[in-house]
Amino acid sequence: MAASHSRNAPGVGIGSGEGIMRTLSRTFSRRTNEPASDDSSSEVSISKAENWKMMPEVKGFREQDEKDNVKGRRLGVTWKDLTVKGVGADAAFNENVLSQFNIPGLIKEGRQPAPLKTIIDSSHGCVKPGEMLLVLGRPGAGCTTLLKMLANRRLGYAEVSGDVKFGSMDAKEAQNFRGDIVMNTEEELFFPTLTVGQTMDFATRMKIPFHLPSTHQNAEEYQRTSRDFLLKSMGIEHTFDTKVGNEYVRGVSGGERKRVSIIETLVTRGSVFCWDNSTRGLDASTALEYTRCVRALTDVMGLSSIVTLYQAGNGIYDLFDKVLVLDEGKEIYYGPLEAGRPYMESLGFVCGQGANVADFLTGVTVPTERRVKPGYEDRFPRTADAIREEYERSPTKADMESEYNYPETDMAKQYTSDFREAVQWGKHKSLPKKSPLTVSFSTQVRAAVIRQYQLLWGDKATFIIKQGSTVIQALIAGSLFYNAPPNSSGLFVKGGAVFFALLYNSLLAMSEVTDSFSARPVLAKHRGFALYHPAAYCIAQIAADIPILIFQVTIFTIPLYWMVGLKATAAAFFTFWVVVLAVTFCITALFRAVGAGFATFDGASKVSGLLVTALIMYTGYMIPRPRMHPWLGWIYWVDPLAYGFEALLSNEFHDQQIPCVNTNLVPNGPGYTDLAYQACTGVTGALSGASSLTGDEYLRGLEYSHSHVWRNFGIVWAWWVLFAGLTIIYTSRWNQAAGNSGFLLIPREKAKMVKHLTQDVESQSPPSSSSSEKTKVGGEDDEANVDSQLVRNTSVFTWKNLYYTVKTQSGDRVLLDNVQGWVKPGMLGALMGSSGAGKTTLLDVLAQRKTDGTIKGSIMVDGRPLPVSFQRSAGYCEQLDIHEPLATVREALEFSALLRQNRETPREEKLAYVQVIIDLLEMKDIEDCMIGTSSAGLSVEQRKRLTIGVELVSKPSILIFLDEPTSGLDGQAAYNTVRFLRKLADVGQAVLVTIHQPSAQLFAQFDTLLLLARGGKTVYFGDIGSNAQTIKEYFGRYDAPCPEASNPAEHMIDVVSGTLSQGRDWNRVWLDSPEHATVENELDRLIEDAASKPPGTLDDGREFATSLWEQTKLVTARMNTALYRNTDYANNKFALHIFSALFNGFSFWMIGDTVADLQLRLFTVFNFIFVAPGVIAQLQPVFIERRDIYEAREKKSKMYHWSSFVTGLIVSELPYLVVCAVLYFVCWYYTVGFPTDSARAGGVFFVMLFYEFVYTGIGQAIAAYAPNAVFASLVNPLCIGILVSFCGVLVPYAQLSVFWRYWLYWLNPFNYLMGSLLTFTSYGVEVNCGEDEFAIFDTPTAGQTCRNYLADYMQGMGARSNLVNPDATSGCKVCQYRNGSDYLYAINLEDYYYGWRDAAIVALFALSTYGCVYLLMRLRTKQSKKAE
Repeated sequence: MAASHSRNAPGVGIGSGEGIMRTLSRTFSRRTNEPASDDSSSEVSISKAENWKMMPEVKGFREQDEKDNVKGRRLGVTWKDLTVKGVGADAAFNENVLSQFNIPGLIKEGRQPAPLKTIIDSSHGCVKPGEMLLVLGRPGAGCTTLLKMLANRRLGYAEVSGDVKFGSMDAKEAQNFRGDIVMNTEEELFFPTLTVGQTMDFATRMKIPFHLPSTHQNAEEYQRTSRDFLLKSMGIEHTFDTKVGNEYVRGVSGGERKRVSIIETLVTRGSVFCWDNSTRGLDASTALEYTRCVRALTDVMGLSSIVTLYQAGNGIYDLFDKVLVLDEGKEIYYGPLEAGRPYMESLGFVCGQGANVADFLTGVTVPTERRVKPGYEDRFPRTADAIREEYERSPTKADMESEYNYPETDMAKQYTSDFREAVQWGKHKSLPKKSPLTVSFSTQVRAAVIRQYQLLWGDKATFIIKQGSTVIQALIAGSLFYNAPPNSSGLFVKGGAVFFALLYNSLLAMSEVTDSFSARPVLAKHRGFALYHPAAYCIAQIAADIPILIFQVTIFTIPLYWMVGLKATAAAFFTFWVVVLAVTFCITALFRAVGAGFATFDGASKVSGLLVTALIMYTGYMIPRPRMHPWLGWIYWVDPLAYGFEALLSNEFHDQQIPCVNTNLVPNGPGYTDLAYQACTGVTGALSGASSLTGDEYLRGLEYSHSHVWRNFGIVWAWWVLFAGLTIIYTSRWNQAAGNSGFLLIPREKAKMVKHLTQDVESQSPPSSSSSEKTKVGGEDDEANVDSQLVRNTSVFTWKNLYYTVKTQSGDRVLLDNVQGWVKPGMLGALMGSSGAGKTTLLDVLAQRKTDGTIKGSIMVDGRPLPVSFQRSAGYCEQLDIHEPLATVREALEFSALLRQNRETPREEKLAYVQVIIDLLEMKDIEDCMIGTSSAGLSVEQRKRLTIGVELVSKPSILIFLDEPTSGLDGQAAYNTVRFLRKLADVGQAVLVTIHQPSAQLFAQFDTLLLLARGGKTVYFGDIGSNAQTIKEYFGRYDAPCPEASNPAEHMIDVVSGTLSQGRDWNRVWLDSPEHATVENELDRLIEDAASKPPGTLDDGREFATSLWEQTKLVTARMNTALYRNTDYANNKFALHIFSALFNGFSFWMIGDTVADLQLRLFTVFNFIFVAPGVIAQLQPVFIERRDIYEAREKKSKMYHWSSFVTGLIVSELPYLVVCAVLYFVCWYYTVGFPTDSARAGGVFFVMLFYEFVYTGIGQAIAAYAPNAVFASLVNPLCIGILVSFCGVLVPYAQLSVFWRYWLYWLNPFNYLMGSLLTFTSYGVEVNCGEDEFAIFDTPTAGQTCRNYLADYMQGMGARSNLVNPDATSGCKVCQYRNGSDYLYAINLEDYYYGWRDAAIVALFALSTYGCVYLLMRLRTKQSKKAE
């Protein structure tokens, strides 16, 4: 090494250095190239992780395997000339609602072939059994892609060329061993409502070997042992009964969740492990512990581990054998770990004292990062290509290449055949030879069923709501169809009851589509681990359904059946029950198949919406079987509901006698009592001239038959088998496809502004190194300018004796225990502690963000209680980057600036300040890009910068809180972020940051430190000192000195909570120390001092910075833009309306003028109501997503009032609803053949338009209060079901039970909707009876004319009926109605003015449902907690 230091002098030849490199790399490669002899017990190698706490157990496992003569599973992976190309440019356009119809433009773009980008460019390497490779690179360098290739996951890439060998198998053969070549991805995908214990139980159950080790009696014992070992290895035994959680479900902390995903990967007992940035969100000591764990397992078990890490400290770095550095997909270094730093130094780069070597290696291509030795300025390699050329020539490369014949060696072949044997040995004997799974299919199903029930139990609320609403709905329906009479007026009511029983259960099943998408990522991950076959999951779902659906159908049918008064025999009831059950199973399976078959939720919800419409319309209730049009009548034969409906009706009416009564019997009333001279009218199936009919005649009229009951029952199960089979087939095809992610999205309307991002790849000039250096030179004056514009801060922020407790099942839990401290202007404070120590909790409490729990203690600004405007005058950057995904970066910043800067500041000044911040955060390039989602949009690091920017543009006047601004970033980005915070503090801002694993350079940027231990107890508060001297002295004094080379930040956390804690209570040590006394005195002095002076920031006494009108304008504008860019959403709405309208129109094509056609008029209008469920189901997730963004960030920082939020959401929907109403009207109204005069058509359109507003309001009101989208989708059927039931269609007004008739009927918007639409379309339409609809009878006395015989009747009950042949003396023909108004009179619409009366009431309902949205949002918005 000495020689390489003497090379600082310019002019010394390169030769000497090369010589050193050669000898160095030879010594290193000799060490790694010695083949490990086969019998590992004979050579005792000392592992780098020998001191890891669980090492004895690991060795015990290995020795046990040897005793049992189990072959080792060693593979190793070697790759040469590996090149990977992906489809897609670095930036893509996001179309908006109008630009998507620019067909010529789109065709022109579509004809250019999709550009291929090279993600990895001829990479090579070899990781043998027992070796660990560290892959380094900045985000976007291709590390994840390289890991995917080495984990044999090739989906979603355009082309993969080159050679990857696993042991001596090629990639194709290795496909059968996907459970042994595994990858842990960066995302954490879990069922959030399962506990950690349940999650791990499930995973370990799926990997119990067939031949157990001789020490274990049975599988359960083995499973428990391995589960406990894994939990202990990562130190998370205490979370066993805690939910895993996610962003919205409270569970374990972020670091703990990451560790669960680590041990879930270890469950697979694989041979090749790829770990993609698995320490994200872990504190330094846990990250080190994790790496030690992987090291120990790698050494003892002979695994091959390939790891990418960001911000890896040197303690972690030193545990590896080899290192590979990628830059833009090019391999700029690959070789022994120890040679990496000397090699880069030999090229002229300088690695600082105590710096992270990993960050140094990735920083050599970044102009702002790298430091060059004096004398090398003009000849060091500037770009990735230049460094790579140097590497190609270096001896290291030649040495490493000698390993690439490893797959051909006898050792590799031996290992591979052992590996195959070991895998077979562990596999259950019932599995096929090529199957990658471990346990038998029955075990998989059993474990999956248990998990289904745990999921249900974990989400009890949803389950209880579902069953509760079922009972409520059954009681309501029962009372609606209460005591249906056993005569002709009961026919329609009973039909309605039977239809409703089928309808409700199938609407409930629609939520399966939503569930399918929430389970999909987890399933794909487990499939990658080869835990179980997707069919096991599907079968488990069905098995878990059986008791639940039986219960659900039972509690629904019992009240409904007996309240309606259907046939009172046991046989009839159980037939009814079993048919409803079969149909429910079938429809549930159908929606599951739909959910499984689509790649996106939007696609699935479109199809499920259309399916519901089609299935309901062709059940045979709305359009009787004989009246279906041939072009769509085939749907009847493929509709499971239709088979169920026929079976249920036949079951009910078989062997019944049905007398005709009321208006169905002509003539009727006082004086007409002789049935011989009366006849039925308007009853399907009644024989001509008969006054009553049998149930079987009625069924025949509908083309049904009682002999079909059990045939149909069988057909329904046949459909069920088909749908279940499809679900299994589709589910087996789910996978974690890569696809092109990580590209920027540019809204089409900004295309002009971002030419620089979308130029063709060919026309780009090669990036010159000079450009990046130019920016450095001109930077000085700019920075001075920025500094002058940044806001300065003069307030002192203090907190004293803070306690925070929350209630848990096991009693009160203290999360913060007597914490105190301060932040002064110009000070950059760090808040540290191991994960779960309460860092985020403390920030939340200080920033007034907690809504539950109790807070005691004082939090003050300038020695005074917090002002009203505190929440908006303090910036708070949360750990999760929550942004409106459809806004551009610039829009997001302007939105924040306009809403949160003082209302006296002119608009131009606010926008100018946004420009300052954009330049400061170096976001000029991406200011017009959409924020997007994790798969398309800004990268993690760009989002982080945006989160900080959003807080900065608001000019926070008190202080800025940041929660883990560096987790998930690479070393460079983390350093830039902290450097930037330092810059803020230097101009007088007060900044408080929680930070996880700072490198030594990062740590050096901070001024003070508040260190917390578990349970929120303080361990240290005070200055850090230059080079962390003060802290080192403090810990040194209490016998925990910091070693010379180690990072003080990591050392402290180790001391306080990690391996070096020596069991001491460091909280006690702190409380007894002189430093603590000094802090208390200083705190009191600060408070008194500040309180005696005038306050540093003047409080304007306003909660929000801008007026309500201004807020509403800005929020509405943002929502408008978001919807305008959300083409999927708009297209879905339009498509649903067009399809529903055409479907409705062509099913009821050109309605005629018979009595039966009046019924069809009623139902085609009724069908218009059912456009609502589909649109609502799609509108609620969007609403709830926006609401989550508002509640998580914007509400807490007092950006705008909740009422502006609701107004924005409501107003932005209006233009689309108008378009929807027009589309539906045009596609439906004229197809059905309704009256074309403008007064009526206009009236219908007016009502349809307002109905769009009414149901949108209902949907948004439910969403405003619902905790999540699934909950909302369960409440929908209840609300819509009740409204539909009581609108006078299923049961006419006259037959409604008194209880409902006097209030709910009149309060129901759907009642007025139906009333006005029917009046406009059917009032005064002529009615001509069909031959089978006339009542035909003779007069009692010979020669009496029909007119005479019916005189009294035509005055009384028959006042609205039509006698066609008044002068005939026999065969009198009476039609039930003269015209449409007679029919309307019967259903409580007595005059034409009712039409406009009802239309006006619908318009009023539109206002009141929107009022409900405000009301429910108001009820949901809770106050934040203040300190007591």
